[in-house]
Amino acid sequence: METYGKRVEEVFRAAGHDMEIAVVAASDILQALETACRRDDLDAIVAGGGDGTISAAAGVAWRTGMPLGVIPAGTMNLFARSLKLPLDIWKVPEVLANGRLIDGDIGSADGRAFVHQFSMGLHARMVRYRESYKFASRAGKIGASVRAAIGVIFNPPDFEIEFDADGHRELRHVSAISVSNNHFGHATLMYADDVTAGHLGFYTAPPLSPAGVAKLVFDVLRGRFRASPFITEMSALAVDLHFPKVDRKINCVIDGELLPIRRRDVALRVHPGELKLLVGA
Repeated sequence: METYGKRVEEVFRAAGHDMEIAVVAASDILQALETACRRDDLDAIVAGGGDGTISAAAGVAWRTGMPLGVIPAGTMNLFARSLKLPLDIWKVPEVLANGRLIDGDIGSADGRAFVHQFSMGLHARMVRYRESYKFASRAGKIGASVRAAIGVIFNPPDFEIEFDADGHRELRHVSAISVSNNHFGHATLMYADDVTAGHLGFYTAPPLSPAGVAKLVFDVLRGRFRASPFITEMSALAVDLHFPKVDRKINCVIDGELLPIRRRDVALRVHPGELKLLVGA
């Protein structure tokens, strides 16, 4: 880490910028971000980590108006892919140091920021299963994800939602919900091609059999999520979800983090142009 930090400092200095490096424990990340974003002598922050860390950094940057740069150091690095940044941590500092600022979009679920997606059903169950396994490396996490996906295939969720998407109201029985910060790309893994289009992507899948879940997983892995016959999609600025038959604990996933839903309603919004992002020139 010390070697990498020195390299980042050198790259930014060569581009005419001063850079301070702080290595922060997971339990201290939010406090460190809050402190950095409230300084008046910084032009931007650069956060390195997985999608969960980047999501936390984006939430603080959004609330404080601080520009954010991203170093992809996680497993999937989906938001970095949306920003078209190199996934090699040794190459991305030069791109950021010589980059430009854009006004990107950010989503929120009951006020909690997300840069990638809010999801329920299949994805939340898979993450819950994965977190029940022990792993200590990226390869271990991938292996745990494969085991969890197999578990979900043979035990898919099935639940009822009422939703209002920009005034369109409907009741649906589903196995999965995903609300993304801008639509996912047509031929990519589940990440947006453009984070400045100013809308939410709203996707649902009907109650699925094990064979149906397996087919949907295959479509996701080959970048054909939106083309899957199981997926219904809409665009919206605001999506309100209501769960009329909740009689037990339910979970959602926000940018990779499994979280409990404590009440029967969730308000999802897009905030166009409110997240300042450092991207390649």
